[in-house]
Amino acid sequence: MPGGHAHSHAHGSHDTDAKVTVSTLARVGLTLFLVLAAAATVFGVVRYWPGDARTPNQVSTTDFAAPGVTFPVAEVQKVLPLCEGADAGTGAKPAEGQGGDVVGSDATCGAITVQLEQPTATSGDVRPVVSVSVPPAISTSGLRDGDTVQLLRIPAQDDQPEAYSFLQVQRGAPLSLMLALFLVVVAVVARWRGLLALVGLGFGGLVVVKFMLPALLDGQSGLLVALIGSSAIMFVVLYLAHGLSVRTSTALAGTLFGVGITAGLGLVAVDLARLSGVADDEGATLASFVTTMSPQELLTCAIIVAGLGVLNDVTITQSSAVWELRAAAPDMGRRELFHSGMRIGRDHIASTIYTIVFAYAGAALPVLLLLFLYDRPVLDLLQTESMSEEIVRTLASAIGLVLAVPVTTAIAALTVGPAKAPRAAPNGGEPGEPGRSVPARAHGGVDAAGPSAADLVRAASGPPPPSTRAEARSRMSSG
Repeated sequence: MPGGHAHSHAHGSHDTDAKVTVSTLARVGLTLFLVLAAAATVFGVVRYWPGDARTPNQVSTTDFAAPGVTFPVAEVQKVLPLCEGADAGTGAKPAEGQGGDVVGSDATCGAITVQLEQPTATSGDVRPVVSVSVPPAISTSGLRDGDTVQLLRIPAQDDQPEAYSFLQVQRGAPLSLMLALFLVVVAVVARWRGLLALVGLGFGGLVVVKFMLPALLDGQSGLLVALIGSSAIMFVVLYLAHGLSVRTSTALAGTLFGVGITAGLGLVAVDLARLSGVADDEGATLASFVTTMSPQELLTCAIIVAGLGVLNDVTITQSSAVWELRAAAPDMGRRELFHSGMRIGRDHIASTIYTIVFAYAGAALPVLLLLFLYDRPVLDLLQTESMSEEIVRTLASAIGLVLAVPVTTAIAALTVGPAKAPRAAPNGGEPGEPGRSVPARAHGGVDAAGPSAADLVRAASGPPPPSTRAEARSRMSSG
């Protein structure tokens, strides 16, 4: 995603986890909270699991899937150029004995000639060849001979002949290629942890498809469906991708807090802004087909789900940052640990805000361009239904993300063990003080972590002066 923020955390580092002690009281409190959250999630999934009978009945009553309608796949044999000006009618002239968008053999523009991959019920063993008109965007999209498209075929009824219409381009091959490339890149670069993340992503998709969408169609509360589904996804995704540890549990607690904040803000914003949830043709079509679902509930659910990925990214980063800081500086107090973690978090917040805004701007670019063409004040354009939805979605996610950073950092700082007192150096000196021996020597008098700045200063300035006459005589006799 855009934004260019770099991550320095090492998720699930066993070495760091082994170095960092965990407060017993914090561990118990964190575990209790997550157990209660998991129990509530499981109860919610069972309680609001959708029925199986209503959705198929709703779909079967639409004209799009009327009885007898089929969706044959066909291979493109010829692509005519885009129609322009007065010649536009040439591409839409119906063929004799045909209906729908089928055009005659004398068409010179705005159509494609295709051959069905399978015979129809009325064509015997012959695969029909038809010419159908296509939208101008299809004519200029680079469609060429050999490509595959899908048509909509309405069988002959009463006095009406069978009709074909262009439905869509079949894009299975290029999409599969991109998916395969993505999987290979993730496996090579991220290795097993990336593969586990992909498994978690697949689980998230199942939750959306098998639970959230049917539950919404079943008329369940969009807020509850989003909270339950998001919680289930985060429990599995975080532990699967980052390992079962207190560090991951800390990030999960911060994530659930962020989800709750986003849900509350989204619910209030949708009500205060009087958003209907119907901002485009797809929303209007869905509202007309599914009368059991409130478009506002759907919008609230979308606001919550939209921020899950980036929220998870921020919380796991903060948790790992605090763990790494504690491992590197065991004598750092919790207050200082929190402030150090927040310095990292502020940088991450800045770059992640860019990510959210630019991601939504990219998705809504056609809408932005269309609104830009209208000669209206900017403030008026921002208050349109479509733009207001995107603004509410962006701001609710951003606020939940920003507030999750200090909460996750505080939970992590309280979860790790207290600061350890620095070990006293021999001869009563401070560790690293010039003229004094330094503890933890190994490998021939050198610190395991390498020479300190004090060691380098002492080596450059020569040996310290003798502190007693016996030490002076000893040096003279040895010389």
